[in-house]
Amino acid sequence: MRVPLPERLRDHAQGYNGTVAEPRHASTIIVVRDGAEGIEAYLMRRQTSMAFAAGMYVFPGGGMHPSDVTGEVPWAGPSPSEWAQRLDCDVSLARGLVVAAVRETFEETGVLLAGPDPDTVLSDTSSVDMQAARATLEAGELTFAEFLIGHRLVLRSDLIGAWAHWITPTFEPRRYDTRFFVAALPEGQRVGEMSREADHASWAPLRDVLARVEAGEAAMMPPTVVACREVAEHSAGTILAAAAERTIRTIVPQLVEIDGDLFLETDLGDLS
Repeated sequence: MRVPLPERLRDHAQGYNGTVAEPRHASTIIVVRDGAEGIEAYLMRRQTSMAFAAGMYVFPGGGMHPSDVTGEVPWAGPSPSEWAQRLDCDVSLARGLVVAAVRETFEETGVLLAGPDPDTVLSDTSSVDMQAARATLEAGELTFAEFLIGHRLVLRSDLIGAWAHWITPTFEPRRYDTRFFVAALPEGQRVGEMSREADHASWAPLRDVLARVEAGEAAMMPPTVVACREVAEHSAGTILAAAAERTIRTIVPQLVEIDGDLFLETDLGDLS
C-alpha cells in the first residue's frame, strides 16, 4: 500500500537528519457499535496543539504508563500469559498493553471494559463518582489498579481483541509502538465528556468516515485509515471473533520519494 504523505508530516520528513527516536509503547481501542448505516466507531479529532497527530482523527488510546505494567490490576478473562502469546511479546509488556488500552479508553471516552465480576460488565459509568475518578486518572493522580480496587471492579480482558500492530515511521521525532485492539460498546454504557486532548469527538459510520477522508474533508494517519477499512467489513457482534482470526504483523511504514512527491509505503497491498 502506498499513500501520499499527510501534509502535516512533510516538515518532519523533509527535516529528518537520520536520528531515529525510540518508539514508546502505546495502545488504542477501536470501540464500535452497530448503527442504521452499518458499523460505527468512536473517533476523536486531536487538538491542533498536540505534539503528535495534531488535527487528525484517531481512536481512543495513548502511551503505556509504568503503573500499567507494575500495578496489581484485578483481572478477568485471558491472562497476561495468554495475551503475551497473542501479542508476541513478554508477559509484563502484554499486561501493560492491555491495561493501557482499557485505562486510556476510560480516560478519554468514559467507556469502561470492566465489571464487578468475571461475567458482568458495568452498565453505567455516568455517575458523579465515576466521572470524578476518570478525571483523577487522566490527571495521573490515581493508577488504574487503585481505581479498580477502590470500586471493586475487575478488568475484563475478554471484551477486547487484538487487531493490528503499527510502529511510527523512523523520520518522526515522536514515535509510538502501538497495538490496536477492538471492542464493542458495552450494553447500557454511553460515552462521557470529550477528552481535553480532542476538539471534536463522535460516533461515525466507518464507510462515511472513509468517504470524508477520501474527499479530503477529514485527516487520518495511515494506520487509522487501514483499521477503518478493515473494521468496516464487520459488525459489533462479530468484531471479537474477527479479531481472533487475524494474523498480527508488525507494520512500519517506509518513506519513499517518487518524482519529487513523498509517500508512505507498506507491504499491505492495494487497499484503495
